[in-house]
Amino acid sequence: MRDVVIVGGGIAGLAAGWRLRHWDTVLLEAGHRVGGRIRSERRGQYWLNWGGHVYAGGNSSTAWLLGDTGIDSVAVPGSLTGLAMNGKLLLSGRVEAYPLRIPMSWPSRLSLLRAGAKVRLAVAKYARIVELRTGEDEAARQQRVYDFMNDRSFADFIGELSPDAEALFKPTVTRSAADLHEISAGAGVGYFSLVWNIGAGLSRSILGGPSTLTEGIAAALADRVQLGAAVDEVIQKRHSVLVRYRQHGVEHEVEARCVVLATPATVSHRVGVDLDRDVRDALSKVVYGPYVSAAFLTDETERRVWDDAYAIATPKRSFNVALNMSNIARGYEAERRPGSSIMTFSPAGLARDLLELDDDEIRKTYLDDLDQVLPNFADNVVEAEVQRWPTGAPYCFPGRGKLQPVLTRTGGRVFLAGDYLGTLYTETAIHTGLAAAQDAQSLLATDRQGTRHPSPVGPSVSHVSTTSTAVRR
Repeated sequence: MRDVVIVGGGIAGLAAGWRLRHWDTVLLEAGHRVGGRIRSERRGQYWLNWGGHVYAGGNSSTAWLLGDTGIDSVAVPGSLTGLAMNGKLLLSGRVEAYPLRIPMSWPSRLSLLRAGAKVRLAVAKYARIVELRTGEDEAARQQRVYDFMNDRSFADFIGELSPDAEALFKPTVTRSAADLHEISAGAGVGYFSLVWNIGAGLSRSILGGPSTLTEGIAAALADRVQLGAAVDEVIQKRHSVLVRYRQHGVEHEVEARCVVLATPATVSHRVGVDLDRDVRDALSKVVYGPYVSAAFLTDETERRVWDDAYAIATPKRSFNVALNMSNIARGYEAERRPGSSIMTFSPAGLARDLLELDDDEIRKTYLDDLDQVLPNFADNVVEAEVQRWPTGAPYCFPGRGKLQPVLTRTGGRVFLAGDYLGTLYTETAIHTGLAAAQDAQSLLATDRQGTRHPSPVGPSVSHVSTTSTAVRR
């Protein structure tokens, strides 16, 4: 019998696997690679990227994992916020002042100012909500953040907007993978808090690309990581858990003392066949939005106006942000080297439109828009690849706060982990993976000491508190 089976090879499962590496474990991943929605590939000094791109520093679970695995990260250099709209490219200055510098009609500007004032007041309230209070644990803060303005959508909160004003709001809010009418008002406000305080949270990049972390952990775990292993059922017994899976067309069973279920909520709901009914019901109600991304490698030899910019919001385009991945390497080079790496990101409604097209059509659409945002960009493209994420990211919808107490209830031998359990993307995934692993270690130690309290005969589920840094989704 194994000590732990980890189901899912995304960053949550890998974090759990790293913490549990001194126990008898196996990690089952259905896909052909680890990392989930973290994906990058090295190209010389640069890397192509299709998923997560900035990470938490400071006193975060992400920083701990990077330090413990020996993976280097650096502060993103240059401008973290740019804007390209109505023929104007802005790469410097305060982001709150950008709307005043973009060409638009006076009625649109007034609409924008009214909505902006409403959001700014809400952001001030959010800042008080997100603070950790004396004597409380992280789970209490996370619940408070989920409950903040969770009774209506952001569209209901902000009211009617002019087309230009709505276009300016979308890149910030829809990064959640939800449109304005889908995401809760509080979560939308949280994204504005993040953008207006850029650098305070997600502002570090992994040298060599994000997959340096995921592939590095997988290499350290070696043959404990089983790819192409699609789990069908996770079944709890009195003192163990049975996992049934298929690999290379062959059915397998593995029994363990406990399981870390580090898969998306949709998968956890399907394979956790005997979890408590209310837990399975809560898992089924977690909502994911789609996104499409693409990575472009270029070979230009001269300096470009966007060299010092990292992120450029692009309202009214087929993508809502262009990310300069080469900015990371460029910030530390003595002289400008040839080429660059650019990533485009299209969430929510933009993604739904693109998912109806084939990859060639998506590439052409992106390149046409990139040429408008970054003049003559397409002339130097030597490689371009599209990544589709139909189930991209979980987002906080109106009513999401009511699910949290059920999803984080303790007890049993199955421990949930994943970014759907909190509001800070990768940080939530890593934190919940590490914490689920810690709970598993505690249970294993108790079992070995022979002083374990009897486990419940019926199905149950266990989890832990969520993300340890500022919470926003």
